[in-house]
Amino acid sequence: MTELHARGLSVDLGERHALSKIDLALRPGRLTVVVGPNGAGKTTLMRALAGLLEPAGGQVALDGQLIANMKDAERARSIAYLPQGGTIAWPLPVIDVVALGRLPHGERPGSLSPAGREAVTAAIHAVGLEGFASRAATELSGGERARVLLARALATQAPVLLADEPVAALDPRHQLVVLDVLRRQARAGRTVAVIMHDLTLAARFADEIILLDQGKVAASGGPETVLTEAALATHFGIQAHVSRDGGHLIVVADRPLPEIHRDDQ
Repeated sequence: MTELHARGLSVDLGERHALSKIDLALRPGRLTVVVGPNGAGKTTLMRALAGLLEPAGGQVALDGQLIANMKDAERARSIAYLPQGGTIAWPLPVIDVVALGRLPHGERPGSLSPAGREAVTAAIHAVGLEGFASRAATELSGGERARVLLARALATQAPVLLADEPVAALDPRHQLVVLDVLRRQARAGRTVAVIMHDLTLAARFADEIILLDQGKVAASGGPETVLTEAALATHFGIQAHVSRDGGHLIVVADRPLPEIHRDDQ
């Protein structure tokens, strides 16, 4: 069982307080979705949980071990991070791009251990790209490339997977494909947390939703608990209608309410 905890986590970006005294727990077997308005600190939170930002206060611990005390390779083997808007610049075969996920284990494409080859094969299978292994990754569609990058993260075999807007800019079909992969990874025992903007999709796939606003956790819990019409008005500045259709929670934004524009962090 691998749990990622933040206790009193604060992060400053320059002179700005991006996160303030965040307390949360990400648990295995659950898909946690982080939502919030622009400027809420979502990306900052994900990067801090991955150990890529130094806290101004508080700590992040993996099963009780402070990630700040981990060596880079150990942390990379434990926490896989999929950043927002990842790109593939070189025409490498898909299998070689996915094999880059084995770097934290001291392995490289073309010189994988038997366990590494098995991990890469399993990752490609998990995202449904078995027939693309020899194709140049740059020749694939945007949705297919997104799955290649997800497979690279999965090949690390890290027990924790953090993904920043993994379905942004994808068409509806590929959004569902990627989110289904992430949910299956959680069900297999991984600790999975993702940032999303589509609240209806978040409600459909999330076991738990963390609502972030102005660098603080405004609410956390199941979708019906967090995504209320009152919360959407307060934290997103929208008048919305929340209903159920076929067992799924549906969030429809009716109109914007007056709010101050805040850029994403």
